[in-house]
Amino acid sequence: MPVTLDQGGALCFIRLEGEIGIGLATELKAALLQALGAETEVRLDLECATELDVTALQLLWAAEREARRSGKAFELAAPVPPDVLRAVGEAGFENFPFAGAAK
Repeated sequence: MPVTLDQGGALCFIRLEGEIGIGLATELKAALLQALGAETEVRLDLECATELDVTALQLLWAAEREARRSGKAFELAAPVPPDVLRAVGEAGFENFPFAGAAK
């Protein structure tokens, strides 16, 4: 499954696998909203993601901003693959919150 959300204890864990594009935007948004609505920390695993399109990047950035605004931890669970980081830069998202987290 390309977008998974695991909730347990004090942690919500979102894992993205493969190509995450506009076709998965609704699923990604739902997972992010559910995680941000829980009274837990959020961890994002992009290690198995091969591609994030602009829609996915915008959703992740908005979720990170909302988490920061509400004082909730929203961090990476694993390093971001170099191909994904390259796509982030090519999309003009140099200030993307997770852009400095290479493998």
